[in-house]
Amino acid sequence: MHKRRVSAKELAEQFGVSTRTIYRDIDTLSLAGIPIYTEQGRNGGISLLPDFVLNKSILNEQEQNEILAALYGLQAVKPDEAGQALSKLSALFNKTAVNWLEVDFSDWSFSDSSFEDFKGAILQKRIAEFDYFNRYGEKTFRRVEPIQLWFKSRSWYIKGYCLTKQDMRLYKLSRVKNLNISDEHFTERSFLDIIDDTNHGNYQEQYITMKLRIAPEMAYRAYDEFSEDMIEKQPDGNLIATVTWTEDNWVYGFILSLGECIEVLEPPHVREIIKTKAQNIFRKYM
Repeated sequence: MHKRRVSAKELAEQFGVSTRTIYRDIDTLSLAGIPIYTEQGRNGGISLLPDFVLNKSILNEQEQNEILAALYGLQAVKPDEAGQALSKLSALFNKTAVNWLEVDFSDWSFSDSSFEDFKGAILQKRIAEFDYFNRYGEKTFRRVEPIQLWFKSRSWYIKGYCLTKQDMRLYKLSRVKNLNISDEHFTERSFLDIIDDTNHGNYQEQYITMKLRIAPEMAYRAYDEFSEDMIEKQPDGNLIATVTWTEDNWVYGFILSLGECIEVLEPPHVREIIKTKAQNIFRKYM
Protein backbone atom coordinates (compact mmCIF):
# COMPACT_ATOMS: atom_id res chain seq x y z
CA MET A 1 0.00 0.00 0.00
CA HIS A 2 2.90 2.36 0.75
CA LYS A 3 5.13 1.62 -2.27
CA ARG A 4 2.35 0.76 -4.77
CA ARG A 5 4.59 -1.77 -6.54
CA VAL A 6 7.35 -3.99 -5.12
CA SER A 7 9.32 -6.95 -6.41
CA ALA A 8 9.15 -10.44 -4.96
CA LYS A 9 12.88 -10.21 -4.23
CA GLU A 10 12.37 -7.07 -2.11
CA LEU A 11 9.59 -8.73 -0.14
CA ALA A 12 11.64 -11.87 0.35
CA GLU A 13 14.51 -9.81 1.77
CA GLN A 14 12.14 -7.78 3.95
CA PHE A 15 10.58 -10.86 5.57
CA GLY A 16 13.60 -13.18 5.44
CA VAL A 17 11.94 -15.84 3.27
CA SER A 18 12.34 -17.20 -0.24
CA THR A 19 10.68 -15.69 -3.32
CA ARG A 20 8.79 -18.98 -3.67
CA THR A 21 7.22 -18.34 -0.24
CA ILE A 22 6.27 -14.81 -1.34
CA TYR A 23 4.45 -16.13 -4.38
CA ARG A 24 2.63 -18.72 -2.25
CA ASP A 25 1.56 -15.94 0.10
CA ILE A 26 0.27 -13.90 -2.85
CA ASP A 27 -1.91 -16.83 -3.86
CA THR A 28 -3.22 -17.10 -0.30
CA LEU A 29 -4.01 -13.38 -0.15
CA SER A 30 -5.81 -13.58 -3.50
CA LEU A 31 -7.96 -16.47 -2.28
CA ALA A 32 -8.78 -14.38 0.81
CA GLY A 33 -10.23 -11.64 -1.41
CA ILE A 34 -7.30 -9.19 -1.34
CA PRO A 35 -6.91 -7.70 -4.88
CA ILE A 36 -3.19 -8.37 -5.17
CA TYR A 37 -1.65 -9.19 -8.55
CA THR A 38 1.70 -9.56 -10.32
CA GLU A 39 2.99 -8.05 -13.54
CA GLN A 40 5.84 -9.52 -15.56
CA GLY A 41 8.54 -7.60 -17.38
CA ARG A 42 11.09 -4.89 -16.64
CA ASN A 43 8.68 -2.60 -14.82
CA GLY A 44 6.64 -5.40 -13.32
CA GLY A 45 6.20 -6.41 -9.73
CA ILE A 46 3.57 -7.10 -7.13
CA SER A 47 0.77 -4.57 -6.70
CA LEU A 48 -2.64 -3.94 -5.19
CA LEU A 49 -5.52 -2.51 -7.18
CA PRO A 50 -5.11 1.31 -7.09
CA ASP A 51 -8.33 2.03 -5.21
CA PHE A 52 -7.92 -0.70 -2.63
CA VAL A 53 -7.85 0.20 1.06
CA LEU A 54 -8.29 -2.10 4.04
CA ASN A 55 -11.56 -1.79 5.89
CA LYS A 56 -11.02 1.10 8.32
CA SER A 57 -14.68 1.66 9.19
CA ILE A 58 -14.08 0.78 12.85
CA LEU A 59 -12.03 3.99 13.20
CA ASN A 60 -13.36 7.39 12.20
CA GLU A 61 -11.21 10.26 10.90
CA GLN A 62 -10.59 11.80 14.31
CA GLU A 63 -9.65 8.44 15.86
CA GLN A 64 -7.14 7.77 13.08
CA ASN A 65 -5.54 11.18 13.64
CA GLU A 66 -5.36 10.55 17.41
CA ILE A 67 -3.58 7.22 16.86
CA LEU A 68 -0.98 8.78 14.57
CA ALA A 69 -0.46 11.69 16.99
CA ALA A 70 0.02 9.27 19.90
CA LEU A 71 2.66 7.39 17.92
CA TYR A 72 4.53 10.64 17.32
CA GLY A 73 4.70 11.10 21.09
CA LEU A 74 5.76 7.49 21.63
CA GLN A 75 8.78 8.03 19.36
CA ALA A 76 10.40 9.95 22.26
CA VAL A 77 10.76 6.63 24.12
CA LYS A 78 11.14 4.09 21.30
CA PRO A 79 11.89 5.93 18.03
CA ASP A 80 12.61 2.85 15.87
CA GLU A 81 9.59 0.74 16.81
CA ALA A 82 7.15 3.66 16.96
CA GLY A 83 8.49 4.98 13.67
CA GLN A 84 7.82 1.68 11.91
CA ALA A 85 4.29 1.52 13.29
CA LEU A 86 3.72 5.15 12.32
CA SER A 87 4.83 4.48 8.76
CA LYS A 88 2.59 1.41 8.43
CA LEU A 89 -0.49 3.07 9.89
CA SER A 90 0.03 6.22 7.82
CA ALA A 91 -0.09 4.00 4.74
CA LEU A 92 -3.06 2.06 6.08
CA PHE A 93 -5.03 5.25 6.76
CA ASN A 94 -3.79 6.76 3.49
CA LYS A 95 -2.76 10.02 5.14
CA THR A 96 0.24 11.88 6.46
CA ALA A 97 -0.05 12.66 10.15
CA VAL A 98 0.59 16.21 11.29
CA ASN A 99 3.53 16.30 13.67
CA TRP A 100 1.87 18.67 16.17
CA LEU A 101 3.41 17.08 19.27
CA GLU A 102 6.99 16.51 20.37
CA VAL A 103 7.92 14.82 23.65
CA ASP A 104 11.56 15.02 24.74
CA PHE A 105 12.84 12.82 27.58
CA SER A 106 16.45 13.83 26.99
CA ASP A 107 16.91 14.62 30.70
CA TRP A 108 16.17 10.99 31.54
CA SER A 109 19.10 8.63 31.15
CA PHE A 110 18.52 5.31 29.40
CA SER A 111 22.20 4.41 29.38
CA ASP A 112 21.32 1.05 30.91
CA SER A 113 18.82 -1.42 29.51
CA SER A 114 16.33 -1.45 32.40
CA PHE A 115 13.59 0.39 30.51
CA GLU A 116 13.74 -1.97 27.55
CA ASP A 117 14.16 -5.03 29.81
CA PHE A 118 11.08 -4.14 31.84
CA LYS A 119 9.10 -3.53 28.66
CA GLY A 120 9.98 -7.00 27.41
CA ALA A 121 9.13 -8.55 30.79
CA ILE A 122 5.71 -6.86 30.79
CA LEU A 123 4.85 -8.03 27.28
CA GLN A 124 6.17 -11.55 27.82
CA LYS A 125 4.80 -11.79 31.40
CA ARG A 126 8.14 -12.76 32.89
CA ILE A 127 9.13 -12.24 36.53
CA ALA A 128 11.72 -9.52 37.19
CA GLU A 129 14.30 -9.84 39.96
CA PHE A 130 16.34 -6.89 41.21
CA ASP A 131 17.91 -5.09 44.15
CA TYR A 132 16.04 -1.97 45.19
CA PHE A 133 17.17 1.03 47.23
CA ASN A 134 14.36 2.79 49.11
CA ARG A 135 14.35 6.48 49.98
CA TYR A 136 16.46 5.77 53.08
CA GLY A 137 19.16 4.00 51.07
CA GLU A 138 18.23 0.53 52.35
CA LYS A 139 18.77 -2.27 49.82
CA THR A 140 16.33 -5.16 49.49
CA PHE A 141 15.91 -7.96 46.96
CA ARG A 142 12.60 -8.04 45.08
CA ARG A 143 10.80 -10.48 42.77
CA VAL A 144 8.09 -8.67 40.85
CA GLU A 145 5.42 -9.43 38.26
CA PRO A 146 5.82 -6.23 36.19
CA ILE A 147 2.59 -4.66 34.98
CA GLN A 148 3.34 -1.20 33.62
CA LEU A 149 6.04 1.40 33.06
CA TRP A 150 4.75 4.57 34.65
CA PHE A 151 5.83 8.19 34.30
CA LYS A 152 4.69 10.00 37.41
CA SER A 153 5.73 13.16 39.22
CA ARG A 154 8.80 13.78 37.03
CA SER A 155 10.17 10.23 37.32
CA TRP A 156 9.90 6.79 35.68
CA TYR A 157 8.55 3.90 37.77
CA ILE A 158 7.86 0.21 37.26
CA LYS A 159 4.51 -0.87 38.64
CA GLY A 160 3.90 -4.51 39.51
CA TYR A 161 2.92 -7.17 41.99
CA CYS A 162 5.76 -7.81 44.45
CA LEU A 163 6.06 -11.51 45.26
CA THR A 164 8.35 -10.62 48.16
CA LYS A 165 5.78 -8.34 49.84
CA GLN A 166 2.67 -10.00 48.37
CA ASP A 167 1.28 -6.61 47.41
CA MET A 168 1.21 -4.04 44.61
CA ARG A 169 4.31 -1.84 44.57
CA LEU A 170 5.74 1.05 42.57
CA TYR A 171 9.52 1.17 42.13
CA LYS A 172 11.48 4.17 40.95
CA LEU A 173 13.48 3.04 37.93
CA SER A 174 16.64 4.91 38.94
CA ARG A 175 16.79 2.92 42.19
CA VAL A 176 16.54 -0.48 40.51
CA LYS A 177 19.92 -2.24 40.42
CA ASN A 178 21.18 -5.63 39.20
CA LEU A 179 18.04 -6.28 37.18
CA ASN A 180 17.48 -9.81 35.92
CA ILE A 181 14.50 -10.86 33.82
CA SER A 182 13.95 -14.51 34.69
CA ASP A 183 12.64 -17.26 32.43
CA GLU A 184 9.77 -17.79 34.89
CA HIS A 185 6.41 -16.64 33.51
CA PHE A 186 3.44 -15.39 35.50
CA THR A 187 -0.30 -15.37 34.88
CA GLU A 188 -2.07 -12.02 34.93
CA ARG A 189 -3.96 -11.49 38.18
CA SER A 190 -7.71 -10.90 37.98
CA PHE A 191 -7.71 -7.82 40.19
CA LEU A 192 -5.16 -5.80 38.21
CA ASP A 193 -7.76 -3.98 36.17
CA ILE A 194 -9.17 -2.24 39.23
CA ILE A 195 -5.91 -1.03 40.78
CA ASP A 196 -6.07 2.53 42.08
CA ASP A 197 -3.07 4.20 40.43
CA THR A 198 -2.77 6.96 43.02
CA ASN A 199 -2.88 5.01 46.28
CA HIS A 200 -1.44 1.54 46.61
CA GLY A 201 1.56 -0.34 47.90
CA ASN A 202 4.53 1.73 48.93
CA TYR A 203 3.67 4.76 46.83
CA GLN A 204 1.21 7.17 48.42
CA GLU A 205 1.33 10.77 47.32
CA GLN A 206 0.94 13.48 49.95
CA TYR A 207 -0.38 16.70 48.46
CA ILE A 208 0.11 20.06 50.13
CA THR A 209 -0.95 23.60 49.29
CA MET A 210 1.85 26.12 49.68
CA LYS A 211 1.94 29.90 49.60
CA LEU A 212 5.27 31.22 48.32
CA ARG A 213 6.64 34.78 48.16
CA ILE A 214 8.95 35.21 45.19
CA ALA A 215 11.19 38.22 44.57
CA PRO A 216 10.73 40.26 41.36
CA GLU A 217 14.10 39.15 39.93
CA MET A 218 12.82 35.57 39.91
CA ALA A 219 9.51 36.39 38.22
CA TYR A 220 10.55 34.41 35.15
CA ARG A 221 10.92 31.27 37.28
CA ALA A 222 7.47 31.81 38.76
CA TYR A 223 5.85 32.12 35.34
CA ASP A 224 7.85 29.12 34.08
CA GLU A 225 6.54 26.90 36.87
CA PHE A 226 3.04 28.23 37.65
CA SER A 227 0.00 29.26 35.67
CA GLU A 228 -0.99 32.91 35.81
CA ASP A 229 -4.04 32.26 37.98
CA MET A 230 -1.74 30.89 40.71
CA ILE A 231 0.24 34.13 40.93
CA GLU A 232 -0.75 37.40 42.57
CA LYS A 233 1.50 40.38 41.99
CA GLN A 234 2.04 42.62 45.03
CA PRO A 235 2.44 46.44 45.03
CA ASP A 236 6.11 46.05 46.03
CA GLY A 237 6.81 43.85 42.98
CA ASN A 238 6.93 40.55 44.88
CA LEU A 239 4.82 37.64 43.64
CA ILE A 240 2.63 35.48 45.86
CA ALA A 241 2.19 32.02 44.32
CA THR A 242 -0.31 29.52 45.70
CA VAL A 243 0.36 25.99 44.48
CA THR A 244 -0.69 22.43 45.29
CA TRP A 245 2.09 19.92 44.80
CA THR A 246 3.16 16.48 45.92
CA GLU A 247 5.29 16.94 49.02
CA ASP A 248 8.63 15.31 48.35
CA ASN A 249 12.33 16.09 48.10
CA TRP A 250 11.86 17.59 44.64
CA VAL A 251 9.63 20.31 46.12
CA TYR A 252 12.21 21.16 48.79
CA GLY A 253 14.93 21.21 46.14
CA PHE A 254 12.87 23.54 43.95
CA ILE A 255 12.36 25.98 46.82
CA LEU A 256 16.05 25.92 47.73
CA SER A 257 17.01 26.44 44.07
CA LEU A 258 15.56 29.97 44.27
CA GLY A 259 17.86 30.73 47.20
CA GLU A 260 17.21 34.04 48.95
CA CYS A 261 14.62 35.05 46.35
CA ILE A 262 11.85 32.86 47.78
CA GLU A 263 10.10 32.50 51.14
CA VAL A 264 7.60 29.84 52.17
CA LEU A 265 4.72 31.61 53.88
CA GLU A 266 2.53 28.54 54.40
CA PRO A 267 2.31 25.81 55.65
CA PRO A 268 4.43 26.17 58.82
CA HIS A 269 5.93 22.67 58.67
CA VAL A 270 7.40 23.32 55.20
CA ARG A 271 8.91 26.58 56.49
CA GLU A 272 10.60 24.57 59.22
CA ILE A 273 11.87 21.93 56.78
CA ILE A 274 13.39 24.58 54.51
CA LYS A 275 14.86 26.39 57.52
CA THR A 276 16.51 23.19 58.76
CA LYS A 277 17.90 22.35 55.32
CA ALA A 278 19.24 25.88 54.89
CA GLN A 279 20.93 25.70 58.30
CA ASN A 280 22.50 22.35 57.41
CA ILE A 281 23.82 23.83 54.17
CA PHE A 282 25.23 26.82 56.09
CA ARG A 283 27.08 24.53 58.53
CA LYS A 284 28.87 22.80 55.67
CA TYR A 285 30.45 26.10 54.67
CA MET A 286 31.42 27.32 58.14
